[in-house]
Order: sequence, then structure tokens, then C-alpha cells
Amino acid sequence: MKDYISTEIHDITKDILADYDKKRHIDKLDVFNQPDTKVIYELIQELVRVAYPGFTKDKSYRIYDIRNNLSMVIEDIAFRLNKQIAIALRYGEHPDEEKLEATRLEAQKITLAFLRRIPEIREYLATDVEAVFDGDPAAESADEIIFAYPGLYAITIFRYAHVLYELGVPVIPRIMTELAHSKTGIDINPGATIGKYFMIDHGTGIVIGETTEIGEHVKVYQGVTLGALSTSGGRKLFNKKRHPTIEDNVTIYSGASILGGDTVIGKGAVIGGNVFLTKSIAPGTKVSVKNQELRYNQGKREVQEIEAYPDSAWFYVI
Repeated sequence: MKDYISTEIHDITKDILADYDKKRHIDKLDVFNQPDTKVIYELIQELVRVAYPGFTKDKSYRIYDIRNNLSMVIEDIAFRLNKQIAIALRYGEHPDEEKLEATRLEAQKITLAFLRRIPEIREYLATDVEAVFDGDPAAESADEIIFAYPGLYAITIFRYAHVLYELGVPVIPRIMTELAHSKTGIDINPGATIGKYFMIDHGTGIVIGETTEIGEHVKVYQGVTLGALSTSGGRKLFNKKRHPTIEDNVTIYSGASILGGDTVIGKGAVIGGNVFLTKSIAPGTKVSVKNQELRYNQGKREVQEIEAYPDSAWFYVI
């Protein structure tokens, strides 16, 4: 006697396959003409190795000279990235042979331009490591930061993805930063602009939007949102400044939300925890929440209320 499921599965499968014929975006079946996320994830591992060559091992090769091994890694990056960029450039199109050749040439130019900028990317990363080490007394060494800190990992992926974004590569930069997001909880859009000496402390829950501009020597703690004031305009907001500008030497403590494309946080400002800002702040200003209260209930005793942030030198937001 056949199981009930075996008599039904054929018709159910037929119904599911028929559902792919509705011509919706989710019904796309062309898996061979789109970027390969597995390859991109592997490229990220290789790019991290190029960024910090003394901190990762490649078990695929037995070598005497790490420079020779890195040469092979860089060539592998060039070959596979070039292929993925070519696919991304023609994604969603059905070009003729002439357009395909133009796309192949454009992908090669972009790949070479990207590789030429790796020393510049590493220059920025060196300052990021320095910023974290100088700003985190819990860090025992710069090596520990490179090995273990999720904030630096997210910044590293962002630095690479941002260059690809600047070079006009679609899809791939976002895949890269979303991998970092999934691993660290830190969401940095590849379109954001971030200066040198950028420090993320802890990092979980940080969101940095596409048109955010961040200067140098900026420190950001966990749970910070640098976002858009409103996205109700939908696609009409595409390519418009929606996210804030953070000038040099700004510190933003945990849970703060700073929103809006016209919002500028001036040099040297300090934004306290859980602050919600939609307007610009002058340079050197300290911002905190006014009269936040802590309540202590000790059994049957009356509740005691204590004001937080008693320092009158801070500018309170009400």
C-alpha cells in the first residue's frame, strides 16, 4: 500500500513548478547569468588575506615564500572578480555579441582599477587598526584587533566594497557588505563615505546608510543608527542625500540615532547614548538625554528616583 504522501507529491510538485510561470521577479530561473554569492564570499576571504597577509593561512599550498603565495592569491582574485563583475554589468540584460565584448572589456578595466587601489585601501585599514588600538584599553595588541574584532572585519569588507561601488559595479558591493552584516551585526552600506581612523567599538546593531558621510577620527559604539529621516518617498529618494554627515573627531555612544540628509554633526561633538537627533549640532557640542531617571524598587520600600546625566556642561535634548 502506497503512503498517502507519495500519491500527492507529484501533483503538488507540478503546482509549484507552474507557479514559476507567473513572470514575477521572484520567478527568475536564470541562475547562471547572475553573480555567484559563493564565489564572492570566497573572494572576500582572499581579500582579507591580502589586507592582513601575516594573519591568515592558506592550507591549499605548501610554500617557502609567502610573497609567491600572495602573488597566486592576487591573480586568482583578478581572474574570478573579473568574471563576476562582467556578469554583474550585464545582469538582467540579454546583450548581443558586440555588447558582450564591450562588457568584458569594461569588467577588465574595473578589475585592474580595483587592484591598483588595494595599497590605498590598506593605508586606510592601517589607520583603522591604529584608531581601535588607541581607543580601546581592553585591546592587548593590534594583532588581537586584526584576529578577533568584528568591527574591524566589517570595516575591512566595507573598504573593499566601497571602491567597487565607486567604480560603478552593481550588486557585488552590497553582497559583500551584507555578508559582513550577517557575520557581525554591523550594517554599512557600500555607498557610505568613511574617512581614516574609523573606530567601531563592539558594533552589534550599527546601521550606516548609503549617503552617510563620516570624517576622520570618528568613534561609533554599538546600536548606533546613521539613517534616513523618512523613506516614505520610496524610489523618488534614489541618489538623494538621505543620511547624516559626521565631521572629524566625533564620538557617538550606544543606541544613538542620527537621521536626515541635512543633519550635520560638527567637529569634536559628543553624542550621548540613546539620543535621537534630526537636526544639526554645532562643533564641540555634547548632547545627552535630559532628566533620564533610574528607579530602584527594593522590596516594599518606596521607589527611589535618581536623575542620570547630572553634568550641566552637556547640552540636553528635549
